[in-house]
Amino acid sequence: MKDLMEGVDINQYLPTAIDWATNVLLAIVILLVGMWIAGRVNALVVGVSKKHDKLDDTLFRFLGSVARYVVMAFVLIAVLNRFGVQTASIVALLGAASLAVGLALQGAMSNLAAGVMLLIFRPYKVGDFIDAAGRFGKVTEIDLFTTVLQTFDNQQIIVPNSQIWGDQIINHSHHPVRGVDMRFGVAYGENTDAARAVIEEVLSSHPHILKDPKPFVEVETLNDSSVDFLVRPFCKGEYYFDILYTVPEQIKKALDDNNIEIPFPHRKVIVVNENA
Repeated sequence: MKDLMEGVDINQYLPTAIDWATNVLLAIVILLVGMWIAGRVNALVVGVSKKHDKLDDTLFRFLGSVARYVVMAFVLIAVLNRFGVQTASIVALLGAASLAVGLALQGAMSNLAAGVMLLIFRPYKVGDFIDAAGRFGKVTEIDLFTTVLQTFDNQQIIVPNSQIWGDQIINHSHHPVRGVDMRFGVAYGENTDAARAVIEEVLSSHPHILKDPKPFVEVETLNDSSVDFLVRPFCKGEYYFDILYTVPEQIKKALDDNNIEIPFPHRKVIVVNENA
């Protein structure tokens, strides 16, 4: 046994063992430092949204996660390099796999890109009433792939972000004060000044209609059987639908009380007796 031990030169394996141990220690150090840097990068990206109220938290949490994974990917490549692994082929393989996944999830990536744009430019926020992608409702949730709307009849509509970003977006809640457009017709035989006074009296007595800006009440169109008024009172955004659906009835009753005729379409028929 002693002769066998003397025949084995331990010194010839010592450099290899030291080199291997050094690589393991360096790999552990690289991994720990990389994890710390990835966490710091994530915290810095997320912290940007906390410093600015106008920036969306959802977007920056997503960007922070992406930044962390990117840093960790480089860390893993560096660790593999310490052990002599050829990472060029691994990077090429990951690139090909990413391309294949991107093509397979093309629709989802389109929604993701649209979601990022919506969260950056913020054409609407949670709580706004919007008209987008042929749908109208209150925004209850915005994420990277979809926007969730709640309708007046309490339905939930989930709309893909790509449909919203690629179409016209009407935000009914963007401005705190809104004008409510309504149209009313009176007969040609009626006095337009009297009709205007009746309409203005109804508007002035409404508790939610603002005095400034002043309501707009003017003749807009001379129709076939009526003189049409454009009536535009102004209100705070939360009272828009209350005014839209209550004021027309009030104006109709006020015009009736003042004997001002509201015409309806009619046709005059002349019968000719050819035998006469």
